[in-house]
Amino acid sequence: MDADEILFQTEERMEGAVNHLGTELRGLRSGRASPALVDQMKVSAYDTLTPLGQLAQIGCPEPRQILIKPFDPSILKEIEKTIQASDLGLNPSSDGKVIRLTLPPLSEERRKQLAKIVKDHGEETNISIRNIRRDGNKQVDASLADKILTEDQATKTKEEIQDLTKKYEGKAKEFVERKTKDLMEV
Repeated sequence: MDADEILFQTEERMEGAVNHLGTELRGLRSGRASPALVDQMKVSAYDTLTPLGQLAQIGCPEPRQILIKPFDPSILKEIEKTIQASDLGLNPSSDGKVIRLTLPPLSEERRKQLAKIVKDHGEETNISIRNIRRDGNKQVDASLADKILTEDQATKTKEEIQDLTKKYEGKAKEFVERKTKDLMEV
């Protein structure tokens, strides 16, 4: 594999790790209502697990409220069951047409717990990025052994992989800092 292919693959995988972190953090509850909190919840509808965002219109009419309006009212009860079974700790209230979720304010203790979870997700992402770096460096070594790359090309490619690692660790750190700040705001 040549240097460009190795770098492309490495960067693509690191980008995926950071995007996964963003998805994970969006699903964590902060003090504000957000459709992302319930959007990816899997609801058993029509004999298949489907993300809630594909089954209903989700909005936030107030800062602490999420409004869920199913496209098909017959799945309202399934949506309610899924929300109650989730680890969000929210009780849905339904009027037969829409579901309202009211988010209570977070206690200081809960905010600190969530901040620790955010930090843990960030560290998992950094570990993943470093593992991707290791894999990229192994590919460089293999290409060097197969005489696809010269010694200089291998050294330069490893330096570029290290630069990518720093770049994506920085992006992960930004996500973590932003979410932590969001959680700690009252």
